[in-house]
Amino acid sequence: MHESTSIPYKLIGVGVIWNDQGQILIDRRRPEGLLGGLWEFPGGKIELGETIEDCIKREIKEELGIGIEVGEHLITIDHTYTHLRVSLTVHHCRYLTGDPMPIECDEIRWVTLDEIDQFPFPIANAQIIAALRQNL
Repeated sequence: MHESTSIPYKLIGVGVIWNDQGQILIDRRRPEGLLGGLWEFPGGKIELGETIEDCIKREIKEELGIGIEVGEHLITIDHTYTHLRVSLTVHHCRYLTGDPMPIECDEIRWVTLDEIDQFPFPIANAQIIAALRQNL
């Protein structure tokens, strides 16, 4: 009997949030979830009828409690993990208002692009970091 090999697919909006000091906001995933304990650029799953920009704005507000302005598209990455297929649509964002809080994550940190290699990210995020370095 043939088993279906289809794995779940998620379309995800991701924000690379810059502050006025040229730092980027990253957050650490909770240890118990998928890819637990790794750092990431904040974002989340796009809801039905939502634009990428609206999704990023909403997710950042829900996860970190801050207001942002969504800017230009940086990169779209399709990646297949063993348990999940994702499309990450990544936009530059500008930090506007509020104090970032780890509402749905373990920890948050403002880092420079030079410091970012000190933090372990999921494999798909390496392409985002490479794209950021190319765009400098």
